[in-house]
Amino acid sequence: MDSEAPSWADQWGAGGIGAIEEDDKTKTLKDSGGKKKVDAKAGFIKAKTVALISALKIKSGTSNGIKWIKNQCQKKSASK
Repeated sequence: MDSEAPSWADQWGAGGIGAIEEDDKTKTLKDSGGKKKVDAKAGFIKAKTVALISALKIKSGTSNGIKWIKNQCQKKSASK
């Protein structure tokens, strides 16, 4: 009977019953947290890239629009 059931010291001492399982759970949580950070960082990098490209497109579109308006105004002045 003593060999089948763990003693009080085995249950409550350093290690004890389930100590290994708890260590595994904390490692799993740490691993998943690290993955979340990597995923978040990748998402941030993608968002930053999209924002940069969008800003360049807006800048280019604005520049082209101003040039078009300028050309239209010069055409009207030249035809008078």
